[in-house]
Amino acid sequence: MYKLLFNLVFRWMDPEKAHHLAFRWIRLAAATPVLRTYLTAVFAPRYKELRTEALGLRMHGPFGLAAGFDKNAVAIDGMAMLGFDHIEIGTVTGLAQPGNPKKRLFRLLSDRALINRMGFNNEGSAAVAQRLAERRPVFKPVVGVNIGKTKVVPESEAVDDYVTSAERLARHADYLVVNVSSPNTPGLRNLQATESLRPLLSAVREAADRTVTDRRVPLLVKIAPDLADEDVDAVADLAVELGLDGIIATNTTISRDGLRSAAELTAETGGLSGAPLKERSLEVLRRLYERVGDRVTLVGVGGIENAEDAWQRILAGATLVQGYSAFIYEGPFWSRSIHKGLAARLAASPHATLAEAVGADTRDRAARKQAAA
Repeated sequence: MYKLLFNLVFRWMDPEKAHHLAFRWIRLAAATPVLRTYLTAVFAPRYKELRTEALGLRMHGPFGLAAGFDKNAVAIDGMAMLGFDHIEIGTVTGLAQPGNPKKRLFRLLSDRALINRMGFNNEGSAAVAQRLAERRPVFKPVVGVNIGKTKVVPESEAVDDYVTSAERLARHADYLVVNVSSPNTPGLRNLQATESLRPLLSAVREAADRTVTDRRVPLLVKIAPDLADEDVDAVADLAVELGLDGIIATNTTISRDGLRSAAELTAETGGLSGAPLKERSLEVLRRLYERVGDRVTLVGVGGIENAEDAWQRILAGATLVQGYSAFIYEGPFWSRSIHKGLAARLAASPHATLAEAVGADTRDRAARKQAAA
């Protein structure tokens, strides 16, 4: 049904306008008591075997909504209604900003991908913090808050900008994410270098700790797939050194390798997400797990389209998985399909629990490599 609607309506609409239209429908449904009860039963059946503990938090399952879909924390209940086990809002910046000029979102239908150069369009951390403080939740999924640098703030003042957002948002977050990997804010990816990342993460950690004194707010960093392997290793080592709670791998890519869509689309600047990101994102995840093992929680995102993709991320080392782009193509039954498929794969596997499956394939690869040496 959704694919028919997509082909007849959504694919012919401006992608950003289609996003806002779908967003309004989701929010309206979640605000209607009888309707949301029915839709939750349809879209969000629970599987006991998928219950997940990560970052000190309990979740119905491992599958969440990646940052970028709900930038201003306006549809948390709606996305929980559709079955996402955790919802990561943002990216939120210290100051409100409109983002980059439109048109800034493009569908690559032949590649099942998106290119975006949104530019962290959001209402700012003060407004989002107030909305979260005033929220009266119908559902209580885990809510992550992804923070980034305000565009007009110079790179030399980036730490203070992140700290401002952390101080405002930490008390409302089940976990915090430092986003240094979007390609759409000038200079942002420079912060992934360990000499810049160390003081940034340390400052955000300190800000969260002094703001929230009754619990520890988990802190994660989100990295780009375009990092060289040695830089991935450096981030992994830094995460262990600083006692970071997690790494999200990966954000969008600036690569355009292997795309089949028309040249005028692939030439658009911005971050590429969706199916073409699958292979590199999985490679980065495996490399991270080889480096950090179980000492740091890994979140796999990028190119996840179906249950098999999610299962492969878990076997590679991800305790949690996230998606966004495929939701545009698959529609509201997407999360239900992922959960059903994961439950089936776990039942057919040699693993008694989902936690036991985390990293199993990467560990087996390492053992075979060692045995062959």
